[in-house]
Amino acid sequence: MTQQALLKRLSHSFKDPQLLFQALTHRSYAAQNNERLEFLGDGALNFIIATQLYKRFPRLAEGDLSRLRAQLVKEATLSEIALTLNLGDALRMGEGELKSAGWRRPSILADALEAMIGAVYLDSGFEAAEAFVLGLYQQKLETIDPKAIDKDAKSLLQERLQARKMMVPEYLITHTSGEAHAQQFVVDCVIEKLNIRTTGDGTSRRIAEQEAAKLALEALDKLHIGKPKK
Repeated sequence: MTQQALLKRLSHSFKDPQLLFQALTHRSYAAQNNERLEFLGDGALNFIIATQLYKRFPRLAEGDLSRLRAQLVKEATLSEIALTLNLGDALRMGEGELKSAGWRRPSILADALEAMIGAVYLDSGFEAAEAFVLGLYQQKLETIDPKAIDKDAKSLLQERLQARKMMVPEYLITHTSGEAHAQQFVVDCVIEKLNIRTTGDGTSRRIAEQEAAKLALEALDKLHIGKPKK
C-alpha cells in the first residue's frame, strides 16, 4: 500500500502531506526520518490518554491510572493499532530493513504510529491530534477494565478457567515461517473440555499465544462462562 492509499484510510486529512511521508520514513531510509516526530507524538499520546483516563475513572488512584495508561500506550498496543491501518505496507525503509521484514516489527510499527500522531499535531494542532488519537483508541478506551490492570490475555484466561475448576489451556505451535531473524509463529490455544480451539499468529511465540488467548476469552464470553460482571 502506498502513502496515498494510507491517506484515504486515515481520519485526518493532511494539509501538508510531507509530514505524513516523514512520519512513515524509517531511519534506514533517509537522514530526515520519523524519530523526532515519534518523540513529539509520544508526548502527545501520553497526555491525551492520561486525560481520557482521568475523566473516565474519577475514583481511580494515581498508581492505577498510570498502569492503565502504560497498558494503552505500550509497544504491543501501538503495533496492534498500526496493523489495523496496514501501516507497515506504507513505510519507507532501507533495503536491509525490507529484507528482514522490518515493516512487521512491533517496535517499528509502534514508532511510526507515534510519529504519525506527532505529524498530525504539527499539521493541524492539538485538537486535531486529540481527535486522531481518540479515533484510534475509541474501542480500547470503551472496553478497558481497571480491574484487569497489567493482566494479559493468557493470565486472564487462566484465572477464568481456574475459577471454574477447569484445567489451564494448552498452547501448541502449529506453524512457523520466515528466516530466523524474521519468523512468524502460528499458535493454537486448546481448551479440550469446552471444545475451544483458537489460533493466533505473531512475530514471536509470546505474541501468537497472547492473540490465541484473547480469542479464547472471546469464545468464553459467547458461552457465558466466567464472564466478568459489568
